[in-house]
Amino acid sequence: MGKGIFIKSDEEIKLLKISNEIVSQTLAYIGSILTPGITGSELDQKAEIFIKDNGGKPSFKGYHGFPASLCISINEAVVHGIPSKIEIREGDIVSVDCGVYKNGFHGDAAYTFAVGEVENKILNLLINTRKSLYLGIEKAVEGNRVGDISYAIQEFTERYHGYGVVRELVGHGVGRDLHEKPEVPNFGKKGKGPMLVEGMSIAIEPMINLGTKNVVVLKDGWTIVTKDKKPSAHFEHSVVVGKEKALLLSDHDIIIEEIKKNINLTEF
Repeated sequence: MGKGIFIKSDEEIKLLKISNEIVSQTLAYIGSILTPGITGSELDQKAEIFIKDNGGKPSFKGYHGFPASLCISINEAVVHGIPSKIEIREGDIVSVDCGVYKNGFHGDAAYTFAVGEVENKILNLLINTRKSLYLGIEKAVEGNRVGDISYAIQEFTERYHGYGVVRELVGHGVGRDLHEKPEVPNFGKKGKGPMLVEGMSIAIEPMINLGTKNVVVLKDGWTIVTKDKKPSAHFEHSVVVGKEKALLLSDHDIIIEEIKKNINLTEF
């Protein structure tokens, strides 16, 4: 067991589940109101109210100085986008990353939404990035290593689909701190990295680009975009490593249910 990696008790896992349920409900709420013409700032303000009304606190707001409750990253923005007053448009893809703190534990999950009609190659990027997330989760079982998760994601997205797998940003442990050890890259070798042990809680989050893997940071100091300005997709679940199967702490199904009801979004 690596230094700084914490195994969660059954009681701690229950508390983690509560925080992640609020995260998932918040993302589902965003999926119900996301429409062309709305701004990231409006979504962020509504999300903060929703989180607080459900007894939580936004994990991201104030974290190392981040100014908002949500990270909203549009099109070529990979992650850490600061919500702005720019209107979201038909054809955009919008990654929404949310963290919630409650009962001493953080929840963390993300979903990329397709607004209106989106080009097929971009829709396929979303589909395959989401698939890669679940391929990674399948490897989050005791006795495997972090590299098994990393390899599964990279193999599917990079080798089979030719996408760019971001190197500078990785998944992470999650618990009493928003970011704990171990780091969980989306690239790597089977059998390498820290050993996975039942009770470890980690956030797995593929960040996959339609073009190059290379990214740059904008002048705001937060927003990370693809160097070639091609779109990027981001999906994230918080999970607990199990003996035979990972336990999902976050829930994308309730997000998808809201997408189905929202005529402004494309289901995939």
